Amino acid sequence: MLSERRDLAAARRFFKRAISTNGVPDRIVIDKSGANLAGLQAVNVSLKFTGCGCTIEIRQVKYLNNILEPDHRFIKRITAPMMGFKAFHSAAATIAGIETAHMIRKGQIPTDSMSAFQIFAGLAA
Repeated sequence: MLSERRDLAAARRFFKRAISTNGVPDRIVIDKSGANLAGLQAVNVSLKFTGCGCTIEIRQVKYLNNILEPDHRFIKRITAPMMGFKAFHSAAATIAGIETAHMIRKGQIPTDSMSAFQIFAGLAA
C-alpha cells in the first residue's frame, strides 16, 4: 500500500482498496494534497458510471486532523519506549487498553462513584 510518491495512481489504488474492504463512505476528509483529491474524484467518476449512484462527499480541510492529535500524542508518549510491537494483536490490545485508561481518566466513561481502577478492572473482566 505504501508508495514512493503520492501520485494519482497511488491515491486511486489506496481508495479503491479501502472502499472494497470497508464499503463506500458518505464523506471523506482529506488534507490539501492534490493527489488525494484527484484520486477521490477518479473514484467518484467510476462510482457514477458503475451504476452505484452514490458519490463520496470530499471535505478538504488542511488542519482538521489537529483536533485528534492531542489524544494520539498521549498514546505515542507511552508506546515510544516500547520500541515497537512484534505482533499486531498485541499492539491492538495494548493500544486499546491505553486508550481505555485515558478515556476513564478524562471522564468519558461514566464512573458511578467507582475508582478508575475498579472501572478498568470491570471492563477487563
